[in-house]
Amino acid sequence: MQNLFDISGKVALVTGGSRGIGEMIATGYVENGAKVYVSSRKATVCQQIADKLSERGTCIALPADVSTLTGIESLVAEITAREQKLDILVNNAGATWGAAIDDYPESGWDKVVDLNMKSVFFMTQQLLPLLRASASAASPARVINIASINGINPTFLETYAYTSSKAGCIMLTRHLAKRLAAENILVNAIAPGPFPSQMMAATLAERGDEVVGEVPLGRIGQPEDIAGVAIFLASRAGAYTTGATIPCDGGAAEV
Repeated sequence: MQNLFDISGKVALVTGGSRGIGEMIATGYVENGAKVYVSSRKATVCQQIADKLSERGTCIALPADVSTLTGIESLVAEITAREQKLDILVNNAGATWGAAIDDYPESGWDKVVDLNMKSVFFMTQQLLPLLRASASAASPARVINIASINGINPTFLETYAYTSSKAGCIMLTRHLAKRLAAENILVNAIAPGPFPSQMMAATLAERGDEVVGEVPLGRIGQPEDIAGVAIFLASRAGAYTTGATIPCDGGAAEV
């Protein structure tokens, strides 16, 4: 039972990998020997993160806007030109939108739902050939969707599309897991709580004490916390886990 958490030599793609939770997961993968492609909408930022992580291992920038099917197809074409298989797909790209219930706009709703839920399905769909090329009974391919504890318990913030889309992501994870298990493709989700990400920056700055007060462990998450769960799900240690949503939230969703 040695090397249960070994991911060295695996090929991974992390969307939204240039900052926040995506960067934390990409860093964990690179430092543990995986070849990691990071994708984000802003090419300059994406390349900067890839350059930084390349000092610790192998990381390649593939900028793309995965909020649209055209952007997804472009990203898939780029990685297909470089790799014959994909061991790990991390669907992390996401957005949020806050507005009072009486003023919540359709444009904000569509932006969030398209990126947080629709893109998860079509990224997975379009990458099935590469995932199938990696998958075997002895070493399944992995899809890891980044949901949120706000898809389990609603937040005090008025982020209606975000909570709804993350709940949808959790159900989509279960549905994909049921469909793809026979093809040796495992599909799981992580539901993070508060982490020091750009998405959480304003909330932590304005209401940090309130946020931390809702976490039984009394702190926000650190990079090692989320990377550890992502490594578990990508390694032999997680080879009999599929359709699961694992909270990584210091106990916040459980109380």
